[in-house]
Amino acid sequence: MAEKHFASKRFAEKSQRVLIYVILTVISVIWLFPFFYLIMQSFAKVSNPKSIFPVEWTFDNYKTLFTSDTRPFLNWWLNTFLIALATAVLQTIFVLATAYALSRLRFAGRKGLMKLILILGMFPGFLGMLVNYYLLQLLGIDGSMFSLIIVYFASSAMSYYIAKGFFDTVSRSLDEAVMIDGGSKNTVFWRIILPLSKPIIIYTILISFTSPWGDFMFGNFIAGSSRTMTSADYTVAVGLYKITDMSEFGVFCAGAVMVSIPITALFFWLQRYYVEGIAGGAVKG
Repeated sequence: MAEKHFASKRFAEKSQRVLIYVILTVISVIWLFPFFYLIMQSFAKVSNPKSIFPVEWTFDNYKTLFTSDTRPFLNWWLNTFLIALATAVLQTIFVLATAYALSRLRFAGRKGLMKLILILGMFPGFLGMLVNYYLLQLLGIDGSMFSLIIVYFASSAMSYYIAKGFFDTVSRSLDEAVMIDGGSKNTVFWRIILPLSKPIIIYTILISFTSPWGDFMFGNFIAGSSRTMTSADYTVAVGLYKITDMSEFGVFCAGAVMVSIPITALFFWLQRYYVEGIAGGAVKG
């Protein structure tokens, strides 16, 4: 009886494991299908959105993408890269500094502030687009890359909770040892804590970089709608939207592929730190 029970238990566990693998495989196929579809359509000589595989293969879409004077894709790519890079640097500094302060310092209203930030973070960002646009107009900086950088990192401190959870796992004895030796909180943060926090730094940089990289809503509303901007000033999301006409669907797909390659390569290169950053931040809230 014991052997039958053991065999039945092993069979149930094996069946459950197989079922999990099947579900994950189906989810992976669904998740990868749009990217596979874009790749196939980017090589189609004649665009046919209803067909997955091209009838006739060609590289003309990529050639058109990089050589067209009316569609300066390289300008769009460079604009987006500069915006995303500046946002990643500024937002990472703001997020880590805020997270460390909320993790280590104890001050009046700390818990109330954390709850308020958490509640405000539940509201979609596009609710404040109109207000942001008029504020930028009043400052005279609307319709520029600088305005987008400001919008992207202005509320970055509200994303403190993952980094705070990571800092909560770092022993406070390190802080105490430095303070005993005459060090300040700045010394502890910049020279002790940050060198030990590579996973959460990489995680924050990736999140901060990918958000403006693929953003269309703010880019189109705040910068793309400005009369002072030319087509060379667009971000890649706004620029590709302008060429979504079905006669140029293949060019659009080629542009989407070229946009996704850098961020995909960056993610796979740094995925180990990304996972460690999430795991560290999930230990304690």
